[in-house]
Amino acid sequence: MEKEEKRAVQENGTEERSTEEKSPLKGKLQYYSGEIQRDVTNLVKWLMLAVLVGCIVGAASTLFSFALKGVTNYRKENGWMFYLLPVMGLIIVFLYEKFGKEDGGTNQVLSTVRSQDDVPILSAPLIFISTALTHLAGGSAGREGAAIQLGGSITNQLGRWIHLDEEDRHVIVMCGMSAAFSALFGTPMAAAVFALEVVSVGVMYYTALMPCMIASLIASGFAAGMGVTPEAFHVVDIPELTIETGLKMGVVAVGCAVISIVFCMVLNGVAGAYGRYFKNPYVRVVVGACLVIGITLLLGTTDYMGAGAELIEKAVETGQVRPLDFFWKLVLTALTMRAGFRGGEIVPSFCIGATFGCVMGNWLGLSPSICAACGMAAVFCGVTNCPITSILIAFEMFGFKGVSFYLIAVSISYAASGYYGLYKDQTIVYSKYKAKYVNKPTRF
Repeated sequence: MEKEEKRAVQENGTEERSTEEKSPLKGKLQYYSGEIQRDVTNLVKWLMLAVLVGCIVGAASTLFSFALKGVTNYRKENGWMFYLLPVMGLIIVFLYEKFGKEDGGTNQVLSTVRSQDDVPILSAPLIFISTALTHLAGGSAGREGAAIQLGGSITNQLGRWIHLDEEDRHVIVMCGMSAAFSALFGTPMAAAVFALEVVSVGVMYYTALMPCMIASLIASGFAAGMGVTPEAFHVVDIPELTIETGLKMGVVAVGCAVISIVFCMVLNGVAGAYGRYFKNPYVRVVVGACLVIGITLLLGTTDYMGAGAELIEKAVETGQVRPLDFFWKLVLTALTMRAGFRGGEIVPSFCIGATFGCVMGNWLGLSPSICAACGMAAVFCGVTNCPITSILIAFEMFGFKGVSFYLIAVSISYAASGYYGLYKDQTIVYSKYKAKYVNKPTRF
């Protein structure tokens, strides 16, 4: 009897130990299965949202691209439209005074990614119409600012409709920025990284990498399928990288950094002058339009109207531009954009960089074509503080043959351009010069 009792006790103890051993294993399995389920659910969710954003924003951006192409062609065929620039300015100011007083432009989109700020849904139609009117009358403006606002406004509202939380709305807004940028320029890699890089310099929002990349690819493919031609230029006469050519490219890069600082300072200075002397927005836009018309007539050329794509093509593919093309494009862009017209400063910065780089290349005896390409990427880097995006833009627009020169130009421009930038809501989180947390806004 005693032996049987002992055996029973031993068996019970063995069962208890077996249960105790199984319990931690069961807990671990439950934990890891929960983690995997969460990750898979999140992946599927953002894949679906990214595809949706890519299609919606890609369609809107494609329509926007066709609209800009249409109004630009109409203006070229009807030169008298340029004299209606003051009228278009008055319409734009009226629209924003009536419907867009809370609209903060591209800065508001950047702020939305970092805070609880919202991009009004009316931003999308307002920026669409106002940018089209600016290009119809020949104002010196780009289109990327409009693209960023268009994508940000649409996706912010989409996030509200499907009840995303605040953090997820930040991600979907970045998806919208990437998709719109990609659809207009045909540069999906650069567009995806731009949205991650531009908000906080020194910090990358890797959470949004996958959805931004997918949305960017979908939007780019959609636009290309609808007939929107990706931006691409043929660089000729790429020299071998030597100490001499490397040093010369370094000089070009420093010059581009200086030009990017000057561009930001002129934009800010013109805005201050307009605000000081012409407080009424209607008077301001008319004065700005008259200045643009007057300078254009004195120069006797229409090359500085619109974004400046023709000048970029001439600089990169022929290496022949006028010595002051970059200066006049800079001045006319500042006068146009700060008067109250809409569009963006990035494509004009491309034009300024390409023409300046071309001039520097001819002066230094280095291929003006490669210098124009590098100048374009370097000035873009200087005004946006986005070196990775700048390198990817160079790769996607010019190919990989000049990779060494693109790397030299962009890296030096980033280091030498200081804390200046186009966007006041962009933050320099980590110093450009030391491994140090600074968290300071850009100077503009």
